[in-house]
Amino acid sequence: MKLLHIDSSIQGTTSASRTISTAVVDSLRAATPTLDIAYRDLAAAPLSHLQLDSFAQAQNMDILAEFQAADIVVIGTGLYNFTIPSQLKAWIDRILVAGQTFRYGDKGVEGLAGGKRIIVALARGGIYGAGSPMASFEHAESLLRSIFTFIGIHEPEFIIAEGIKLSEEAREQALDAAISKARAIAVNMPAD
Repeated sequence: MKLLHIDSSIQGTTSASRTISTAVVDSLRAATPTLDIAYRDLAAAPLSHLQLDSFAQAQNMDILAEFQAADIVVIGTGLYNFTIPSQLKAWIDRILVAGQTFRYGDKGVEGLAGGKRIIVALARGGIYGAGSPMASFEHAESLLRSIFTFIGIHEPEFIIAEGIKLSEEAREQALDAAISKARAIAVNMPAD
């Protein structure tokens, strides 16, 4: 079984999303010691913005192949200016490829990437969850849900730590709760 771990935070070692995504991967590795794990740090090695003349370059095809080969994809991301970081968007631009991860047909769009487990570790500085005054400003979770549904992954899982910039106490509480969920994520893993 193959796992692809993607991190996109620019916060380095202080990143909440990196802390949570690592806890998810650790939990899955503990449940399945033979898990083949690939790691891509989109902040340390950013991808260029997608250009038409470079769309079919080998690197782009390698990124797509890496995603297609993964059974599980764990993504660590923050909410940056109400959406995902641009480095994560550049990665998404390489995996949303007509004829590879989706296709257009007589009945509309058909996702071709179903069967994967997607787990997103999302950190938000404020409170943007459903029912909050800022809920309409949240475009990271909603965007990622739409993208993965579009390519056939209808139940992406989200572990969210929000309010992490409100105070040190709020950060600790949000991280503790998210890490607890991350440690329990292996519950749905098939036996090794």
